[in-house]
Amino acid sequence: MLCRELIEKLEELAPKSLACDWDNPGFLAGRGDKEIKKVLVALDATDRVVEQAVREQADFLLTHHPLIFRALKQVNDANFISRRIVSLLQADISYVAMHTNFDAAPGCMADLAAERLGIRDGQPLEVTGEVKGMPVGIGKAGVLAEPVSLDALAKQVKQAFELPFVLVYGSEAAKGPVSRVAVSPGAGGSMIRYALEQKAQVLVTGDIGHHDAIDAAAQGMAIIDAGHYGLEHIFIPFMADYVKRVSGGSIEVIQAEPDFPARVL
Repeated sequence: MLCRELIEKLEELAPKSLACDWDNPGFLAGRGDKEIKKVLVALDATDRVVEQAVREQADFLLTHHPLIFRALKQVNDANFISRRIVSLLQADISYVAMHTNFDAAPGCMADLAAERLGIRDGQPLEVTGEVKGMPVGIGKAGVLAEPVSLDALAKQVKQAFELPFVLVYGSEAAKGPVSRVAVSPGAGGSMIRYALEQKAQVLVTGDIGHHDAIDAAAQGMAIIDAGHYGLEHIFIPFMADYVKRVSGGSIEVIQAEPDFPARVL
């Protein structure tokens, strides 16, 4: 399968048109006519991931977060971002990112996260587009099959996403059983108002600042901060399976080694 053909399959799953205006997903580096035999899937194009792609002799690197967000005025080895681009180009590795288009696309990040938590009747938190007449967007809000305590939900999040820890804010806000929950993988500070509008008792998200958390609690909503990587790493196995499927098994797919950015000491 050629690089451009694989990109077409990725676009079918999560069209770039669903991405937020500030985002930069898509084909970011490489050759469209390259034959793709081996793909590495990761969350971020870190030094470690790029080194793994080169070491494994991958033809294609697929990440969730784009390495390039803003215009690069120079591409050399003096800057840590452009240095990674140079390494990819030297190894003839094509590079694609699927970011907020994947977050919003049906069956992708928002739906996957809601499914892991058993959230039913989910509606987008922040509507960013429409697919076949149905609204799509960032995050989901819905109801649990069975009401649970806040602590029980936090433990469920840890188990569902295979996390070493989560942070819980606003225990006093979640009085009684929790039934209405919102989930927004990634940085969730901007999603608090949408979760409140949808009457969520708890928002499960990542990268929550101190003041955002206590302000949410003051408005009656608890926060479970599972970390940015903690929720979004589900991109890796999902996309690895997708690439295998759409290539008919002709492409070898490698998943990046787990790389939680924080440790508990």
